[in-house]
Amino acid sequence: METVQKGIVDAIQKHSTIIIHRHINPDLDAMGSQAGLQRTLKHSFPDKNVYAAGIDEKSLLFINKMDLIPNEVYKEALVIVCDTADISRICDQRFSKGSMLIKIDHHPDHEPYGDLSWVDPSYSSASEMLVDLFLEYPEVFSMNKEAAGALYTGIIGDTGRLLNGTASPRTLKAVKALRKFHFQPERIHNHLNKKSSGVTRLREAILMTFKVTDHGVAYVHLTEEKLTAYGVDRAEAANLVNVLSSMARVRIWVFFIEYPNEIRVRIRSKNIPIDDIARTFGGGGHSFAAGASIDSWKKADDVIEALNGKT
Repeated sequence: METVQKGIVDAIQKHSTIIIHRHINPDLDAMGSQAGLQRTLKHSFPDKNVYAAGIDEKSLLFINKMDLIPNEVYKEALVIVCDTADISRICDQRFSKGSMLIKIDHHPDHEPYGDLSWVDPSYSSASEMLVDLFLEYPEVFSMNKEAAGALYTGIIGDTGRLLNGTASPRTLKAVKALRKFHFQPERIHNHLNKKSSGVTRLREAILMTFKVTDHGVAYVHLTEEKLTAYGVDRAEAANLVNVLSSMARVRIWVFFIEYPNEIRVRIRSKNIPIDDIARTFGGGGHSFAAGASIDSWKKADDVIEALNGKT
């Protein structure tokens, strides 16, 4: 019986144009899997046109820069969406204009889509899934150090640098395989460790002012006014979400980050599934790391109330 992975390989070999999407508000795995797949396909199939679709994220330009793609390019293209559970979260909604759609994702499959769908939550990341695919078909795919570096970045992003309990022996096997490409992981870690003085001051302010409910739900409101005062952009602020993870009595922690037309919610927990709460508010994610978008600070109170009920 043909596996979905074999179907993906056949589709890649068949199409001369391939466009790769990922989710909005990308994290390291979204960008790493997209860039790693693009670079591997370009290296493996020099005659194919392979594009990365979406809006550039300033803080992640060190991983990859998006391509400008005319509408007509989609007509006969294979479209692959990485690391994106829900259709509404796909960055650049032209994904549906291609001739074939493939979903590659490690989130719970609450919204199936695509002509082919490879979804497996047992993987730490979409980047790890792609490494596994490339290792399974070495006669088809040829990685290079640029692809390996991007995929490594995706894996360490979703595994908390291999420290958050999601890394399995298979994850370590993938990292070992990537390390053979000599992409200098220390440069990636050094880049991720860089913090501006504003970020450092905001981190200290969060630790001094966060609130925690009687149920062990900690939360912070990061208003536009506060971010401006510290000179920190929203992506930098979102990356601080785990500063509350080691606080005493905290079982679940939440960042509410104000944007011009919405408030984005980042929810984390130590061992309590919270993705169902995220879905209640129109979002989703993993059992212990999820997010959503809401339209008012009143809804922020509703999120906290719902999370209180989980503990």
